[in-house]
Amino acid sequence: MAPITNGRLIFKEIPTGERYPIPGKTTVYDATSTIDLENEPLDGSVLVKTLVLSVDPYLRGKMRAPERQSYTPPFFVGEPLYNFGVGKVVRSENSAFKAGDHVYGVLDFAEYFIPKDITKLEVIVRPEPTLPYSVYVGAAGMPGQTSYYGWKEYAKAKAGEVVFVTTAAGPVGSLVVQLAKQDGLKVIASAGTDEKVKFCKEIGADVAFNYKTTNTADVLAKEGPIDIYWDNVGGPTLETAIANTALQARIIICGYISQYNGEEDYGIKNIKNVLFNQLSINGLYVTAHHERYKDEFYQVIPKKLASGEFKYTEDITRGLESGGEAILEVQKGLNTAKKIIVVADD
Repeated sequence: MAPITNGRLIFKEIPTGERYPIPGKTTVYDATSTIDLENEPLDGSVLVKTLVLSVDPYLRGKMRAPERQSYTPPFFVGEPLYNFGVGKVVRSENSAFKAGDHVYGVLDFAEYFIPKDITKLEVIVRPEPTLPYSVYVGAAGMPGQTSYYGWKEYAKAKAGEVVFVTTAAGPVGSLVVQLAKQDGLKVIASAGTDEKVKFCKEIGADVAFNYKTTNTADVLAKEGPIDIYWDNVGGPTLETAIANTALQARIIICGYISQYNGEEDYGIKNIKNVLFNQLSINGLYVTAHHERYKDEFYQVIPKKLASGEFKYTEDITRGLESGGEAILEVQKGLNTAKKIIVVADD
C-alpha cells in the first residue's frame, strides 16, 4: 500500500501576550506528513488509528515554555498535541494488543500514530457496549473519573447538606451534580449560558443560575451556607464560596479556568475564613486516585450512563483540521457540552 496522508494538529507556538490559543498560530493543522500503514516500523509498539479525542480545559496549561513547572508536562513546539482518546489498533508487535482492539489512553492529535510509551494505552473492555466510544473520553473517561474520584475521596457528603458546583453543565461538574443528588444533597449549580443552566436543572440541580447575569454572592447568601464547594474556576468565585461556607465545609479544587489564559493571578482576600470556619481544602488530581477507585468507577458509572440514570451531553467537532477551533471554544466557554473531536469513524 502506498503511503497516505497522516493529518496532525501541531503545537506551533507558545502563546505570548495573548489570552487564548489561536488556531493557525498556536496550533496548526499539518497535512504534509505521510504514513505507510503496512510497512511503518513499529519497534515493538502498535499502530493506532485515532477515532475520538477529548478536549479539556487543562490543555491550555500545557501550552507553556518547557522550563515552567506545573503538575502536567508541557507540549513541545513542532510536535503534535496529545490527550485522552480512543483509537483502533491497525497493526501490533506487542502481545498485549492485537489488530482490531479498541484502546483508551493518551493519543497524539494525529490520524495515525505509534506510541513511544505503550503503557499509556489499555484495551477497552466496554462494560456497556451501547455507549458510543466518545463517552469513554467524557462521562465514562477521565472527566467522569475526576468527578467520581474527587467526590468519593473528599466530599464526605451527608444527606441534607448543600453543595455548590461551578461549570456545572460541563463533563466534570454535571456528574458531580448527579452524584450529589444521589447522595441526598441540595445542589446549587452555576453555568455560563441559559442553555447550560437548563441542563443543570434537567440533571437535578435544586438551584441553577447563569453567573454572567446573576450575582453569585447573592445566590449563595440566599441558598447557603454551603457545606461543599466543587471549584472548577478559581479566582473571585472561589473567594465568594469561601465567604459563604458553613462550619467544617469541604472545598475541592478541581480546576481554575478563570486563570488559564494570561489573566493575573487572583489573590484570595478572605483566606482567614479557612481558620474561622475550620475548612478543609483539597486539590484534586485524577491519576493520584486511579488505584483506589478505577475498578469501582467502571463497575458503576457506565451502567448508570447507559440506563439513563445519569445523563451526559456532547459537543462534537469533526476532523483534526478543526481541532484548534475546538480547543479555543473550550477556553472561551463557547462549547455547549463535553467537547470531543471525532477524527474518524470506526
